[in-house]
Amino acid sequence: MSAPSSAAPLSGRAKDTPASYTAFGLRAEAEPLAPGLHIVATPIGNLKDISFRALATLAAADAVLAEDTRTSKTLLAHYGIATPLLPYHEHNAAQMRPKIVERLRQGGKLALISDAGTPLVSDPGYKLVAELVAEGLPVTGIPGPSAVLAALVLAGLPTDRFFFEGFLPPKSAARKARLTELAAIPGTLVFFESPRRLAEMLGDAAGVLGQRPGAVARELTKYYENVRRGPLSELAAHYGEAEEARGEIVVIIGPPDATALAPSGAALDEALRAALEKLSLKEAVAQVTAASGQPRRLVYARALELTRTP
Repeated sequence: MSAPSSAAPLSGRAKDTPASYTAFGLRAEAEPLAPGLHIVATPIGNLKDISFRALATLAAADAVLAEDTRTSKTLLAHYGIATPLLPYHEHNAAQMRPKIVERLRQGGKLALISDAGTPLVSDPGYKLVAELVAEGLPVTGIPGPSAVLAALVLAGLPTDRFFFEGFLPPKSAARKARLTELAAIPGTLVFFESPRRLAEMLGDAAGVLGQRPGAVARELTKYYENVRRGPLSELAAHYGEAEEARGEIVVIIGPPDATALAPSGAALDEALRAALEKLSLKEAVAQVTAASGQPRRLVYARALELTRTP
């Protein structure tokens, strides 16, 4: 939904009398901005999800540092904001950082945004912030949309503890190795994944982590938003048979069930035998340790005994 035609465009420069705009029948002020870097969360799909504080910050900044200026131009144009855009991404970050730092040393007022959502999550912004913090230069956060949290609250899985991994390695062997390292984390796991690798990633996750519950969230906040929930093996089968999933994807995997296995005895042996049939010794031990809550040394010793038994 576009702002009404009566809305006054927001200038990129602070004035004695703050500029204003009208959106959805409400009025917000582009107040003068304090010097420093302002980290601004932007919509992940639905342009209505931006905050008035975010819009006011983008309007009053000297410039907006954007991961992709073409994408960000659409957002700013939608709200009539004319602040200049400067590219800041992984390919030019090393060259741009000194220039940005110097500009902020001189009292500049800059906003940092990513393609969508909260900056610094899977993008190079954290290196800039780390350098500014080290120099004692001001950094401010304007919170807002996040694909990680949006998917987490829709998954129907525990939210009290979670671990954000981002993208797993693209190759299966490296992906399984990383999943094995993550298996013992006592919390919900959150991943980003590309549509073309989704089915393979879910299959590897099922193989390493077992029958944990999971959820695949696609096109969050958009018209075709979809969340599919189920055991990892079922999700892997569905996306393996279906047409390639489209859009931005977040995968949520539930935490290990510490009560699933008995502390020792037949249940532990059964779980180890099943894991050893499809995994390496290291991967099987990691999976069963994560699922059982037993000490790794105990599970490893028992796994060695089972592999030596004819």
